[in-house]
Amino acid sequence: MLHAAAFAEVCSVPQHGNLLKRSLFSLPQDEILLTPWRDFPVEDVDPFAPPDEEKWDFVLVSDIHEMGSEKEIKRKKFLDELSKKGFTIKKIEDEKLFYGVRAPKHIFQKYQWLLGNPDRRLQSLDVHHAVPVTTRIRLVNFILQNTLTPDLEKLRDLMKKNVFEATFPLHEKEEVREFLKEKWARWRDIFCQQPLEKIRCYFGEKVALYFAWLGWYTYLLGFAAVAGLVVFVAGITMFSSSQVSKEICEANDTVMCPLCDQKCPFWLLSDTCTYAKVTHMIDNEGTVLFAMFMAIWATVFLELWKRQRATVVTDWDLYRWDEDEEELAMELINNLQHEPRRYQHSYFRSTVVLLLALLMIAVLIGIAHALVIYRVVAVALFTQSSLELLREQANTVAVVTGAVLHYITIVIMTKVNRRMALYLCDLEKPRTFSQRENNFTVKIFTFQFFTNFSSLIYIAFFLGRINGHPGNYVRIAGRWRLEECHPSGCITDLFIQMAIIMLLKQSISNVLEFLVPWICHKLRKRRQRPKKRQRMLGEEDEPEDPCKKQWRRNYDLNEVNIFSLFDEFLEMVIQYSFTTIFVAAFPLAPLLAFCNNLFEIRLDAIKMMRLRRRMVPRKANDIGIWLQVLEAIGILAVIGNGLVIAITSDFIPLQVYKYTYSPCMLGNRTGLDCSTGYINHSLSVFRTQDFESHTEVPKTLPGFVGGEIRECRYRDYRNADDYSYTAQFWHIFAARLAFLILFEHVALCVKLIASWYVPDVPQSVKNTFLDRKHKDLRKELSMMEHSTEV
Repeated sequence: MLHAAAFAEVCSVPQHGNLLKRSLFSLPQDEILLTPWRDFPVEDVDPFAPPDEEKWDFVLVSDIHEMGSEKEIKRKKFLDELSKKGFTIKKIEDEKLFYGVRAPKHIFQKYQWLLGNPDRRLQSLDVHHAVPVTTRIRLVNFILQNTLTPDLEKLRDLMKKNVFEATFPLHEKEEVREFLKEKWARWRDIFCQQPLEKIRCYFGEKVALYFAWLGWYTYLLGFAAVAGLVVFVAGITMFSSSQVSKEICEANDTVMCPLCDQKCPFWLLSDTCTYAKVTHMIDNEGTVLFAMFMAIWATVFLELWKRQRATVVTDWDLYRWDEDEEELAMELINNLQHEPRRYQHSYFRSTVVLLLALLMIAVLIGIAHALVIYRVVAVALFTQSSLELLREQANTVAVVTGAVLHYITIVIMTKVNRRMALYLCDLEKPRTFSQRENNFTVKIFTFQFFTNFSSLIYIAFFLGRINGHPGNYVRIAGRWRLEECHPSGCITDLFIQMAIIMLLKQSISNVLEFLVPWICHKLRKRRQRPKKRQRMLGEEDEPEDPCKKQWRRNYDLNEVNIFSLFDEFLEMVIQYSFTTIFVAAFPLAPLLAFCNNLFEIRLDAIKMMRLRRRMVPRKANDIGIWLQVLEAIGILAVIGNGLVIAITSDFIPLQVYKYTYSPCMLGNRTGLDCSTGYINHSLSVFRTQDFESHTEVPKTLPGFVGGEIRECRYRDYRNADDYSYTAQFWHIFAARLAFLILFEHVALCVKLIASWYVPDVPQSVKNTFLDRKHKDLRKELSMMEHSTEV
């Protein structure tokens, strides 16, 4: 267990401090802020400052305003309030005004006294007892954000009015930072273990837990990636050996119905030989096993993460940390007269938020419908193109372009979803920042889920099932008919859609995630670099304040906002959704996610250490509501994969055929593949004379020897006379339903067994707390006996 002193030692925080060597009286007058109620500068004891070096907790940046202007007056009032609280403030003028602030030691003594255990409270009175730098920054940031001016304005109000431009803690040249820059924030360390303790020392527990979770997720993702790759390679071996694809490739006399209405030709089933091979490379028996494996994997991953998290936070002495208690303590340190904000609930506000959230979801579903309409119209236009290749591959081109368009809508709607989620959070008026963050997380994830998965849900569960049949197609605006599934099934369309979205999200997004901050950083340095003043003859160079260079260098880095870490979590959780929910249709999803995450860890590290200002550390003992989100995704993964296999895949119809209608069931024939004849069995017959009157269909097929075409085939189970459903359709429907119920119950039972079998808290952690309680009780009893004897 890391106690306060041990934590300070690990984080390379000096254990002993002394008075600053340089007196404030020796500074130029423009570097000292004198408040109206002080007639002399105050020298504060800083136990964290090594000799001959100044340490500042925060830097405030402001434009240079005219004397007596409203902004200058507001700035002066805010800084006066900080001075009244004992803050030391240093002013440096450059192209901007920089104000370094350092909190007095008594603030941290109060913090240690309120939140430390009884054994360490006396230590808080010791001037030389170190407070971790992350605690200093967090506490000072809280006071800065909650300091109220006489005009009842806080720092965020002043920043909205451009009184202050920026506020940030400093990246400083210290041992921990140099270690992280050399051993963590480099591409060459991509396969190295992360120094979580050092990350915690520099960025705080919340950032450290993010990287601990991401590292653990990536580590276990490696096993899923290997399993998915094995399933995919096994499917490749079936590329040309599948009986179903062989029948499609040999169906030279099977005439299929036209794919559109206006002069679209008939086509032969054998024309889609390659497409059929690709389909059955993805859709095979291994898919079912892999879907079951991923359902178990998702549960095991979360259970093992709970154990890992328990071990980590116990080492940090944060297992039983109370966030509300810490927030109340900081409120009282900032203002002794503070009264806690009460919990409130308004049914009216909740109803409004719910209705607006449902409206937003309806908009997102409408966008998915727009993508469907695009695909329908695109197929109709591509089939009438003058390019032969585009005509022949109209459906595939529509799927690919639709996937790219879907990715563009994801990029655009992500920004819209964020604004809407923030607006809904403001309506709810949460009591604390953590509550606001949790509410925002639930809303933004819900919106992002529908943004990312609405189109996939349509392809997986609705494409080809609501389009009607020849002679009675479902049409959009009475003109364009909905798409049909390929005779080999719709799972390839889902495969293409997921592959394109994941590749684009992980390649383009990562490139932009690195290039945009890097370019912005370079532009800021170029734009903000002050011009060198020509030195006059005989004029001596003025010594440059070391703080000026350091503050300027930190200011030139990219801004960090409160959603910086949240965005990283959201990106990974959405990836986790892609990796688990529809993995039955895309076995390579875990492999792509694994490769992406190896780069993602170092990319995030480089951004935090080299391209961005220092993030304000936040204390935490878990990943918050993200754990509940991941558990919900695990349940959706069971449901989604079960539906993909039962509805999207041809696995169930093929099994029904094998064990009910195949030659193996009709006769005692050996050496024959039981799926022989499945394709012919799964295609229905349509009389061309029954086409709708306004549909223009050619009566012949170029190169087809049969002459005028009187019948064509289409994918369905319907009678040839009245086009009603056959008995086989209901058999398959019952089998799909039975499989779905069986799969989900088995998967959920396995998940429950796995969660029971793998305890959330390791025995070592339980024994640690048991020993601690025993030790405390023995100590109390010993003290009682000692006092009795006295």
